[in-house]
Amino acid sequence: MKLLRKRDIPEEKYTNAFLGYGPEETNFAIELTYNYGVDSYDIGAGFGHFGIATDDVAKTVELIRAKGGKVTREPGPVKGGKTVIAFIEDPDGYKFEILERPGTPEPLCQVMLRVGDLDRAISFYEKACGMKLLRKRDNPEYKPEDQNAVLELTYNYGVTEYDKGSAYAQIAIGTDDVYKTAEVVKLSGGKVVREAGPLPGIGTKITAILDPDGWKSVFVDNIDFAKELE
Repeated sequence: MKLLRKRDIPEEKYTNAFLGYGPEETNFAIELTYNYGVDSYDIGAGFGHFGIATDDVAKTVELIRAKGGKVTREPGPVKGGKTVIAFIEDPDGYKFEILERPGTPEPLCQVMLRVGDLDRAISFYEKACGMKLLRKRDNPEYKPEDQNAVLELTYNYGVTEYDKGSAYAQIAIGTDDVYKTAEVVKLSGGKVVREAGPLPGIGTKITAILDPDGWKSVFVDNIDFAKELE
């Protein structure tokens, strides 16, 4: 992964860094946020992990270990399947699943969130966010998801609510019209927590929403975002 860009917003007292495996115009990226004076966060139990695809999980894990990374699951087949995976943690405690997937165009390929009602969550992301359901059961072979970053929703039997902590911020999704998107979210059972409009100090139009489980997503105007990257 490499640093794509960094921005400091002193009037709002935070700094962002954006990292990924390719340009933000075409690739999924992780946004790291430092809020002035805050040096630790509670990750909670609801956030699962990020997923990174690689040609060789064992080699990647050894490289991470050599650089002082923490390996929490050694490389091996996923339970009930053939895909080789491993788990690691970064210095702040965020978990990353390393997946063996040859030739993927998008190495930063997955975000896993735990939800209290799987069908409700699927319905929301299909209707409000325009996503499509790729699969619901464990399958050792990857299909459309091996070409893009995907959202993995996990329902643990009998668990309807999770502590989200204070570390998770949001998932950002591009849209051609943040105003129309906000209206669709409302009609689909989501909650708009920031009405559509420009960001102070940046000018990019966004709207922020919560899904039925309380996970936050931000929709970003595609044209404004492209200008931000110029």
